[in-house]
Amino acid sequence: MITVFGRGRYSALYPSVFLNKRLLLCLPGLLVFCMALTAYAEPNRSLKACGHPFYPPVSWHSENRLMGLAPAVTKQLFAELGFKVQLSADSNWKRCLLEVEQGNADIIVAAYRISSREAYLRYSEQPLIADKVILFVNRQQPMGFTHLRDLRGKTVGLLLGDSWGDEFDHFIRQNSRIEYVSRGEQNFSKLALGRIDYMPGGKLSGQLQSHKLGFHDQIMALDTEITTEHYYLAIGRQSGLNSYLPYLNQRLKEMNDDGTIERLRAYYSFQYLNTP
Repeated sequence: MITVFGRGRYSALYPSVFLNKRLLLCLPGLLVFCMALTAYAEPNRSLKACGHPFYPPVSWHSENRLMGLAPAVTKQLFAELGFKVQLSADSNWKRCLLEVEQGNADIIVAAYRISSREAYLRYSEQPLIADKVILFVNRQQPMGFTHLRDLRGKTVGLLLGDSWGDEFDHFIRQNSRIEYVSRGEQNFSKLALGRIDYMPGGKLSGQLQSHKLGFHDQIMALDTEITTEHYYLAIGRQSGLNSYLPYLNQRLKEMNDDGTIERLRAYYSFQYLNTP
């Protein structure tokens, strides 16, 4: 059985989440935060939001719901503005991006800021969360990596719609063989079976998924950091929400400065490992 503060199955991996007893003092505040999602007056408009379905603790799809730090923050901030947010249960990341691009959805709860998305998205200036990007490889067939040139000719597994920043995206397109999948767990399975050479991913998200999916013995994270990207709250250019960006920026800064985002990251990391 996994415990938050004891010697749970994942405690050695995530001491900041599972061994930091100060988190106990944060739980009442998190409860108040979650209750606040429904504590506002009748909204004047319903908004549709979607997010990455395979990127815990930022966001993930579970039991036909979008879960995680980013959906919770999005609902909270727009509730403060008088809106009700409907979270899409779609488990396809590329479709989420397309829905906002076509004006069928209003918000992406968290997205990298890359050039190809600027035409249809407006981003918060204040990041939601920083994301250290590393490579995951097969533990039994480890791949040496110290420089991008080491990846030339290798086969990489990518989720449809994913990006790892403009620079790394360009390098992959020019130097690696790309195999796309529609679901995140497919890449983990292919990597464990040696069908791809590497898979880029956020350090924390990849480690969480590797353990929950049962691939820790087959997959390992390399130490070399590719880049640090940031997740931003993004609104569609057709959503009519541009005037709310100053308020969203202010609140995101406050939530980062007072530790709310970090506490939510710890909370949703634990929740991901303990939900079906």
